[in-house]
Amino acid sequence: METKHCRLIAKLKRELGEVVLSALDDPAVIEIALNSDGCLWIERLGQAMTKAGRMSASNALSLLGTVAASLNTEIHRGQPIVEGELILDGSRIEGLVPPVSMAPVFCIRKRAGRVFSLDDYQAQGVLPPMAVEIIRHALLQRQNILIAGGTGSGKTTLGNAILGDIAAEQPNERLVILEDTAELQCKAENAVTLRTSDRVDMQALLRATLRLRPDRIIVGEVRGKEALALLKAWNTGHPGGLATLHANSCAGALERLERLVAEAGLVHSVQPLIAEAVDIVIAICRLGSQRRITEIVRVQGEQADYSLTSLFCHRVPTHHAA
Repeated sequence: METKHCRLIAKLKRELGEVVLSALDDPAVIEIALNSDGCLWIERLGQAMTKAGRMSASNALSLLGTVAASLNTEIHRGQPIVEGELILDGSRIEGLVPPVSMAPVFCIRKRAGRVFSLDDYQAQGVLPPMAVEIIRHALLQRQNILIAGGTGSGKTTLGNAILGDIAAEQPNERLVILEDTAELQCKAENAVTLRTSDRVDMQALLRATLRLRPDRIIVGEVRGKEALALLKAWNTGHPGGLATLHANSCAGALERLERLVAEAGLVHSVQPLIAEAVDIVIAICRLGSQRRITEIVRVQGEQADYSLTSLFCHRVPTHHAA
């Protein structure tokens, strides 16, 4: 087994090539992508994507086959998508081959080489002092926080910063972190990280989590009907949680949460449940090569609805709003 693992790693390194391997070693690199025309693109922190070389279709096809083998799966015309983690460093890769793409393509999202703190965010202008104070107050009050943003907006990086603050300020609290792929990084000594698998989904992990004596329940990304299980968990004596969700605004995040809860079969009294579970929503977006916190709202419950109170707002320029 050890020999097979070593062979896979050696083959993977050959097929990734010098350009991609160098990018994986570069702490400033965030994403590495191959387009169907064979062009490699690299994004570095705070910069736009730039062309970085080429990779032939045959090389890319072989590479994705090796990735699939390392994940104990396959990729071919009948099963044209592979996703998982690179056995080299845990970076997340998504690969596709014909017929769903013109030629093999992939995107590698690197694990953060450096975990930014809330103080770092403030120094870089991503978070003004007022917003940092709001977030830290929410953490101290053990409020449940939902981070909303689009792909590549920096949700996970912000989540890591918040986890860092929890570890520093509440070192005795026990955190249970649930993810599909390992992206969140936590320095807390009393922490357990659980991962979904082919047979155990996020919903099942959330049920198991309640028996692991968590002080705070953290979910890397809410994408499906596990949303209902998360809200119930946050509402049953486990405040101070954190989760991320794909949405472009705070209001949009709550609307998406409603839809995900409906997928689990609950269509009545959804808003009061959300209002009881979610205290703070933070929206983060990408403006060119920069990330910005655009709004922070407090969610307050009504009998059959909820209301949002704006705590912080950064207006996005019109040409970026689309």
